[in-house]
Amino acid sequence: MQAVILAAGKGSRFKQATKNIPKCMLQFNGETLISRLLRQLNQLDLQRIVVVAGYKADVLKTYLSTLSSQAPITVITNSAFATSNNILSVAKAAAVMADDETLLFESDVILRDDVVKTLAESPTDAAVVSPFRDWMEGTAVELDADQRITAFVPREIQNPTLSIKYYKTVNVYKLSRDFNTRYFLPYLQQQIHSFGANAYYETVFGTLTALKEGLMKATVIAPEDWDEVDTSQELHLAEIRMGTDPFVKMKQLSLRYGGYWRFPELHDYAYLVNPFFPPDKLVNQYQRQLRRLLIDYPSGLAVNSELAADAFNLPVSKIVVGNGAAELIQAVSTMLTGRVGVIRPTFEEYPNRLPMAQVAIMPTEQHDFHYSAADIKAHFANDPVKTLIVINPDNPSGNYLPKAEVLDLCQWTADHHIRLIVDESFIDFSNLEPQPSLLDDQLLAKYPNLVVIKSISKSYGVPGVRLGILASGDESLIAKIKQAVPIWNINAFGEFFLQRIGQFTQAYRDGMQVFYDVRAHFLAELHTIPFMEVLPSQANFFMVRLIGVTSQALCAYLLQTANILIKDLTTKQGINGEYVRLAIKTRPENQALIQALREYQP
Repeated sequence: MQAVILAAGKGSRFKQATKNIPKCMLQFNGETLISRLLRQLNQLDLQRIVVVAGYKADVLKTYLSTLSSQAPITVITNSAFATSNNILSVAKAAAVMADDETLLFESDVILRDDVVKTLAESPTDAAVVSPFRDWMEGTAVELDADQRITAFVPREIQNPTLSIKYYKTVNVYKLSRDFNTRYFLPYLQQQIHSFGANAYYETVFGTLTALKEGLMKATVIAPEDWDEVDTSQELHLAEIRMGTDPFVKMKQLSLRYGGYWRFPELHDYAYLVNPFFPPDKLVNQYQRQLRRLLIDYPSGLAVNSELAADAFNLPVSKIVVGNGAAELIQAVSTMLTGRVGVIRPTFEEYPNRLPMAQVAIMPTEQHDFHYSAADIKAHFANDPVKTLIVINPDNPSGNYLPKAEVLDLCQWTADHHIRLIVDESFIDFSNLEPQPSLLDDQLLAKYPNLVVIKSISKSYGVPGVRLGILASGDESLIAKIKQAVPIWNINAFGEFFLQRIGQFTQAYRDGMQVFYDVRAHFLAELHTIPFMEVLPSQANFFMVRLIGVTSQALCAYLLQTANILIKDLTTKQGINGEYVRLAIKTRPENQALIQALREYQP
């Protein structure tokens, strides 16, 4: 058995990354793509390895000479790589493929180590395929009950409604000498003669399958066992998906700050959203308007502020809408003078927007992360500030200040000429009192020193549309912020949400009632985990103290065994010890996490 590796392409979609090296020499988790494949092939008893080079062939030849290989490596050059497709690279290796059974690889395909090892025992005259997923592109195949290929389906004629029956070609083939000499190579030469070299060798497999159904078999591997990369971003995604070190994977995922829809197998318990909103009816409205939302400009800030004012029953002069709460936090932070009081641990977006010397910290760990309005007043009476930031319920502790206590803070800060910023991003998840929010026109008018910030993403479960609001009775502050943010600071998807949200008030309330019950059930289940102590929370998450368990070990275990991502709090400022944060999701999702926790053996 031998291996042929196609490595002639330029990889132009990698742009600057392949300016001086061929695509197969790109780094992937500490090794190059080609060195990774050669290392894997060393597991097999191969007679030789043939690499078909093209772009930067001399660079690749020199590099290959530095690598160790149990089988001898031969390089064939496809000098016409720039004006042809991979069918010509296969033709360059035709004489080699006519001599022996051949494993045919494309150099940008990334496989798990055990997949390559099982190829030696897999059927001959077979294509390696994988169940089709939405993110996959390129040729697909259809299989019969005996896993024989009945059709090759090019991308341009694939029917999306049939994707569940498609299998994606992995661009790895195991071909016998007889198959190559009798079928594949003659038809490949005829294809080039009739249509030229600007084609793909998979079209030859498609022709052969159409002429003789069942000629080729399929070796099916799982979607998580391989990847194919055409851009630097895809390479980074593959590094995470194919990584074997869960600690590294956790760090890589955390540094993305979201975008987890690109990891469909991942179960995200780290980021915090409402699991019971939006309803299908609202999603369907988005789907019907998708084209117009994509191609039309959104309205400007003035219109969208009017929509936000209507949604939250406030005068437009007292509210501004933002591209997520983060934009508004940034805008108001630039206008703060003097020392700013922060209660730690906290949502670090606030202190991160300020010079370190400007931030005054109130620690809460010594009180088990619980504090009251009286505690806040006592602390900052001795450590005076010009602005006080209170997150209610707090993140990550879930600590909740009753409305009466927050109003007491409003009066105390007003009396001491302190601006009070209250972040209510999680307030709707509280069920201790009927109307906990400060988003009220009379309250804002009574306390012009008060600023209320709310993340729509978290409470309404739509982080993808990036929405937040800031409200204050200080209309001059609102005017300054409106001048500071761009005229088109939210997109059409955010505007559409503000237009439609009034139709779903009851659905939102109903979803919250379901959430309260689910949270109570989840809390009861967490209490059965012997290595966990759960802090009280009025938010959509729980902060958990671990006993006899390190947070990194637990996080790594969950990610490695169940594709569950939770928030490790050990690096968060204001926390010493082993803590994690768990998002509250639907009851089945919560139960899946509970089951994984029960299976963990510290």
